[in-house]
Amino acid sequence: MKPFVMDPLDSSESRLVESANAAENTESSLPWARFSSWLECVCVVTFDLELGQAIELVYPHDCMLFFHMTCEMCFPGCLGDTQFSFRLRQSVGRRGSWFGEEDAYSRDAPVTLQRELAHFYGYVYFRQVKDAAVKRGYFQKSLVLVSRLPYVHLFQSLLQIIAPEYFEKLEPCLEAVCNEIDQWQSPVPGLTLNLPVMGVVMQVRIPSKNDKPGGSPEKQAQKENLLPAPMMLPTIHELDLFKCFQSFLIHLQMLWELMLLGEPVVVMAPSPTVSSETVLALVSSIAPLRYCCDYRPYFTIHDTEFKEYTTRTQAPPNVILGVTNPFFIKTFQSWPHIIRLGELKMSGDLPKQVKVKKLAKLKTLDTKPGIYTAHKMFLQKDKSLIKRLLKGIQRKRPSEVQSAILRRHLLELTQSFIIPLERYLASLMPLQRSVTPWKTPPQIRPFSQEEFMGTLEHAGPQLTSVLKGDWVGLYRKFFRSPNFDGWYRLRHREMTQKLECLHLEVVCDADLLGWTKDKSEVEIVDLVLKLREKLVSKTHQYLPVKEGVLEKLEGYLQTVISSLPEDLQTVLHRY
Repeated sequence: MKPFVMDPLDSSESRLVESANAAENTESSLPWARFSSWLECVCVVTFDLELGQAIELVYPHDCMLFFHMTCEMCFPGCLGDTQFSFRLRQSVGRRGSWFGEEDAYSRDAPVTLQRELAHFYGYVYFRQVKDAAVKRGYFQKSLVLVSRLPYVHLFQSLLQIIAPEYFEKLEPCLEAVCNEIDQWQSPVPGLTLNLPVMGVVMQVRIPSKNDKPGGSPEKQAQKENLLPAPMMLPTIHELDLFKCFQSFLIHLQMLWELMLLGEPVVVMAPSPTVSSETVLALVSSIAPLRYCCDYRPYFTIHDTEFKEYTTRTQAPPNVILGVTNPFFIKTFQSWPHIIRLGELKMSGDLPKQVKVKKLAKLKTLDTKPGIYTAHKMFLQKDKSLIKRLLKGIQRKRPSEVQSAILRRHLLELTQSFIIPLERYLASLMPLQRSVTPWKTPPQIRPFSQEEFMGTLEHAGPQLTSVLKGDWVGLYRKFFRSPNFDGWYRLRHREMTQKLECLHLEVVCDADLLGWTKDKSEVEIVDLVLKLREKLVSKTHQYLPVKEGVLEKLEGYLQTVISSLPEDLQTVLHRY
């Protein structure tokens, strides 16, 4: 018999409605619950002559967050309007405000879009314009959305709608916006939602882990019978990859390897916008694999991890830092990989490409743009991709199309790398016939790196990728990275849950009453208590148990309990 291979988690229409209804029930009993399923808070940061940067306003009013840190991160000092993102570590001991549908959302959301439990994202709209009415001569304010969700495109689009209005009408406008967001339905993976705000309706589809990788969200959304919305966002999280990568297209392969391996990288950019977008684009380049290292789209000397990340007494941590202050060139001289970006310049029809340079040349504040690294690539460059993108530039192909080509290439590259790992992992699952009702589920075999390496000759990346190179060396280094550890822990947990679910289904198909006939009361009570514990834990963990299994098992247990003496029934009913 073939090993039991995990099926994708079921996500039927009924389950989506069930998730939505569960969220609705929770929302009705908690203040600001719907708002909190999207945002932790909305705050306004201004400049005070005596205090410097200061929180002027926050919604909800009782939200206590890292106020000082938020202030310092939200004033980049750029003239005009600037949008960017940052990411901060949550303070120790603080719990999030939203727990109602956490498990349900995490069960069905792609791993790259799950709520952050240890970090917050900040989405900023900063305005600095000359104003003679202000003592310092400038109007300076930031409107900041703080969330645990990495919905960068959705929240930056939301800021483009509400920030200009807020800067004109101030607090009453913001209060109205927050009350509108508090009426939104919570994000449920797989559903298309209409989100009204300030007279505009944004229509978005929340991605599901069951979506086909690389599929079109627009096409999936059209299947739903919703009223047409004036503003349809094709994505809630994806960036314009071509715009982010256009100055180092010829080195894309190298950067993908650095992300896959979780190498320490510093991105030095001319503005917070370029810094944050580049870091987020790099992190997304290994999707659908989750980037399990730390990353800071916009990092300043005021960040609480500044000393931790800039000490020279130990090796640089596995983190990507996006910075704009030239001061960091000296600070990060010991780091192994530094991407120095300048203002975008065109060389004919082609954006000027940065060069790979030796780290020793990174010395002065006026260091030229380039990728400063000693990294030797494991795989050869895909010249056909470069030619295709360059031809697209010459033909003035839209940036959206160029980005789609890039995203498809990176997706296929990551899939070629991860499929052999998934195939080997599936072989570690116990045979389905080994799962029996009266024993605990069998163990998953341990992952053996050498055993996996032995499968590559006949079932390696060469089956799906034309790229040549040292794939074995790439895997060996990947095994030492936080990304492998994070991937393996997640997949092992999912496989363990699948075994638990399969065990429950086998128990339901067994003859419980027949089994109890020749068993002692102690054995029967022990079985009932164990199954009761499984029922409770599985219900609360939102495991993918087949429909009706839990109800059927509950019925079986009641039948078994009713066959016992009354005194035992009384004891068991207490549980």
